[in-house]
Amino acid sequence: MWKTPPRDHSSAEPQHPSSPMTSSNDPLLTPQFCFSTSTLKEFLRLSRSTTDDTISQHLSSLSPPPTFKPSTTSQRTPSHRLIPPSTLSAFLSSTIYPTWSKRSEILTYCAIVATSPDPNDPNLEVISKETEAERMRIVDERLDPYSGRFFPTETRTQVLAGVVRNERGVEDIVRERTWEVIKDRSTDGMGGKTWKEAYEEWKTSS
Repeated sequence: MWKTPPRDHSSAEPQHPSSPMTSSNDPLLTPQFCFSTSTLKEFLRLSRSTTDDTISQHLSSLSPPPTFKPSTTSQRTPSHRLIPPSTLSAFLSSTIYPTWSKRSEILTYCAIVATSPDPNDPNLEVISKETEAERMRIVDERLDPYSGRFFPTETRTQVLAGVVRNERGVEDIVRERTWEVIKDRSTDGMGGKTWKEAYEEWKTSS
């Protein structure tokens, strides 16, 4: 499924699976991209800010304001306008679902990188020295009950695994909030489906 990128003899990075994503708006998925966790998190943040965080504005643009009629001025105007299922479905299929899919693909790729061998981790030498120093250290927990604790420097794959785990949790929360807004604007409440059910249906049919 994943293709191995050409070996770059000038790079000290280990060989990890590369991604087939090629869109100009997509990041080039490489181990370096994942290990630069600040870059990874910033991309995810920007992606969410342009779709999920602004979902109300997107939905409002799908439903133009009603034509003004003097006879209706005495009637109470609803706080928001409902959107027909066909219009909403087209928007989800063209904008929301592909964006969710892109973020899922990125997190899946980086999760693979986080579980792959990484012999060129620049922290390995530091970790080795810390481990050796800990092995030689004399511990007397009777004098200090906390002296036996040891917190070595994490490998970059461990750091990446933690970031991926946290971002997946954020992703679930963001999608749930987005879906609640979408259901509220749908004329049929999205048929009572959860975001996971609707998203899986889209993936199966696309």
